[in-house]
This record gives sequence, C-alpha cells and structure tokens, in this order.
Amino acid sequence: MSDTYGFRLLGEDLLSGFGAVGEGMSMQLTGDKRRIMWLAHEGPPKNFTGVDVSDPHRPKVIAQTDMPHGKVRSNSLEVCGDLLAVAYQTVEPGMTPAGIELFDISVPESPRSISFFDCSGPYSRGVHCLWFVDGRTIHFAGGAADFQPHDQKDDQIYRILDVADPARPHEIGRWWMPGTRVGDDAPRPERLPIDSGFRAHNTNVYPDRPDRAYVGYLDGGAFVLDIADMGNPRLVSAWNPHPPYPGFTHTVLPLFSRDLLIVSDECVRDDGKDWPKLTWVVDARRETNLVPIATLPLPAVEEYGPRGGRYGSHNLHENRPGEVSFKSDTLIFGTYFNGGLRVHDLSNPLQPKEVAAFVPPAPAGSRVPAVQINDVFVDENMLVYAGERQTGGLYILEPTF
Repeated sequence: MSDTYGFRLLGEDLLSGFGAVGEGMSMQLTGDKRRIMWLAHEGPPKNFTGVDVSDPHRPKVIAQTDMPHGKVRSNSLEVCGDLLAVAYQTVEPGMTPAGIELFDISVPESPRSISFFDCSGPYSRGVHCLWFVDGRTIHFAGGAADFQPHDQKDDQIYRILDVADPARPHEIGRWWMPGTRVGDDAPRPERLPIDSGFRAHNTNVYPDRPDRAYVGYLDGGAFVLDIADMGNPRLVSAWNPHPPYPGFTHTVLPLFSRDLLIVSDECVRDDGKDWPKLTWVVDARRETNLVPIATLPLPAVEEYGPRGGRYGSHNLHENRPGEVSFKSDTLIFGTYFNGGLRVHDLSNPLQPKEVAAFVPPAPAGSRVPAVQINDVFVDENMLVYAGERQTGGLYILEPTF
C-alpha cells in the first residue's frame, strides 16, 4: 500500500518559517467571506498564526503573534464568529501567563486582546486544551489557583467558563477525577508504567447533546459527564483500557446517529516505545455500559516505528459545530504523527477500513527524520487542513476517494 493515496495536495505554507503547528486549528469565515485558518503553535517563540486559505492553492499568512517568553506555549485555540480563544500553558507550575486569552479578530490582520482569564497558581501550569463552539461557553482542561493535586502530573481538570460577556469571563463549573486532589475521599489512582498523569485533555460538548461533556482524561481514560447543571457536573460513565494498554486518552468523539464513541490514545514517545497507541471504536448504545468493539486499522509499528519521531494515534477531526466544518458519523479523519493523516470508513463499525492516507516527506529542518502530522481540520467542502508538529506548517488537501 502506498504511503499516500486518496488525496491531492493543493497548497502548503511554512508559516513564515515558524511551521510547528500545535493542536489548535479553527476556521473563521469573515464578514467579507474570506476563510482564515487560525493555528496554535507547538511552542514558542510564536503564539498563533492566521492564514488566509480562501484560495487553497495559495495560502497566505496575514497575522502572526509572539509569546511573551520562552517558557509558555499556546497549544490550543478555537474561533467562534469573530472571537478567538487561546490557551496558555507554562513549562513549570506557578509561572505566568497561564490561562485563556480572548481576542477580537473582526479585523483578522490585527487581533485585539479583549480579556484574560487567569488560571495560574502554585500547582497550575495553566490551560492545555479548550473547546469553544457556541460563542458563550468555553470548556477546557486547566489548572486553578485553588486546586492542589496529589501528583503534579494531575494538575489540569475539566473547567467551564462563561464568556457571554467576553470582557468578563468567569468560571461556572468544574470536575476532576476523584482521588486526584488533596482532600478527596476517593482512593488515589494507580500510576501507570509510563506515567502521563490523570488529567483532562479534550473536553467536547455538542449542540446535539448540550447536557453531555465527552472528556479524555489521559491515563484515566474516557468520561461522559452530565452537565445539564454546569455548576455541578456529574459522572455518567467511564471507560478505561489502561492498564493493560499504555495511557493518554486524548479525544472522545461521539457519533450521535450511530451510538458510537471514537476514542484516541495519544502516542507520546518516539520510535514506537509506547506502542500500541490506538484509536478505539466504542459502542455507546447503553451510555452507562461502554463497550469497545474495534480499533481503527494502522500499518505495522515495525514499519513506521523506526522511521523516527512518534508513531501512533493523536488528533481527530471532531465534527466541530459551525457552518465551515465537515460533519460525518461515518468518515473519521485522524493524525498519526509519522503515520501521517489517515481516513477510516466506519460503515461497518466492527470492521473499520482505511480509505485514504497522506504521508509527506519529512520537512526541512525537522528534529526527526520523518513527518509528524499533528492535527487536522476538515471544512464543509471536505477540503482537509493538516498541521505538522516540527517545521512543516500547513498542508491543504483535496480528497480523491
């Protein structure tokens, strides 16, 4: 099987020499109908970049901002209308800025800061990932000044932020895995051999089920929460394949019409050292009894592991609400680091089939000898935008399958 098939490359952009794309990709449709792809960076010196992709053959950087210092990153961002939310995470707890900044991007060339929600504290590294799709509420994985974990790796919990007035954001709810906070009655969780922590990652909430949050909690697995009362989130169900599998549950993507969850476990070690890192298909017909029924097929680790860098599951196109996002309960677009971008057909959820892959050469200047496709966004026209973690920047693809 060819490394790349089912895609045609339309355009690419190295982001003015700062091509390290994090896991924040979100598209803005401007008042004058331009399409701006906003990208978070994997690390400093850049904060975020705006790329005009109105002509997918000729993407053009129109805005690029800097981090205030070299020990903070803006790994995640989301756009709602002309409002951009950016997550800030520091290298060490107790540092600043650690939180969420809101920007007015009505003039995309000149992002204007509106407010900053501070999540810094003695045990907090700030915010790793956020979800913002309704223009009113940000769901995020972040620390807090008043949250003390037993283990520093467990510092980021699920928090809910009201931004109906973007100039005055305020917290309205939070939840954490029982046993991870100092003072919890629940027993502390057993650490895994590769200890990535018991903390929140993706915190997805959809208009289809506004009373549910689908939370990846790294070594804690997948959680479904009842957030009908956002001030008091309640556990509905949990599913955790690790142990025996290595941890780091990243994304929990519900396919509502299919009663399925797609759950990805992120690869975090180079050269296949934490294999297998899989994307699971979970039967959710009975919400309180989640049952794994398949994994998305991947090429052998013996082939891809030695290529360099990471190989295994990571991000998914998350069927983000909005007029410029592709939505499907059958086609799953995912990124697999040196395994590139891959598309799976879930027509038969018991036997998923790969239908396309994009694995470009390693970009110039990368620290590893293979590409590291990090994140993916698919627009309503089914154009695919893939971000590279090292130096490769943005690829724009047209499916041919």
